[in-house]
Amino acid sequence: MSFSRVKEFFDQAGLGDRVRELTQSSATVELAAQALGCETGQIVKTLTFLVDQQALMVVCAGNVKVSNPKFKARFHRRPSMIPAEQVPAYTGHQVGGVCPFVVKEGVPVYLDQSIKANRIIYPGAGSSNSLVELTLEELERLAKPVDWVDVCQPIKPL
Repeated sequence: MSFSRVKEFFDQAGLGDRVRELTQSSATVELAAQALGCETGQIVKTLTFLVDQQALMVVCAGNVKVSNPKFKARFHRRPSMIPAEQVPAYTGHQVGGVCPFVVKEGVPVYLDQSIKANRIIYPGAGSSNSLVELTLEELERLAKPVDWVDVCQPIKPL
């Protein structure tokens, strides 16, 4: 199970007490923010894409979406999300629990500039009802990103 591997990862890093297993779902940004009583921008989502048949992850704030032109400028391809049923095979995590920790080897992680807006952030912890409370510096150290990118834009209200 993905959650137990992520929990063990944080236990070994001395941050196991920051992992929160919730009684309700945190599978969407809105559900996670509601469960924690925080802003959607503090929830960190991990989006998975295929670029030249290679999976990559973009870790971004919950209140943004990927900008096709920005993504193409950075990765030289239009963003193509990995189909939900294929995400576990590429990443090691189920949809709703995808996170940038304990990821299958060879999957590069990129951190989007959008997460810099908050001091405390909440990425997923490997299941659809778990999150971990981190500072930006802790996320950067533990996710071991390839690079910082600017591939997102704010979600416009309806």
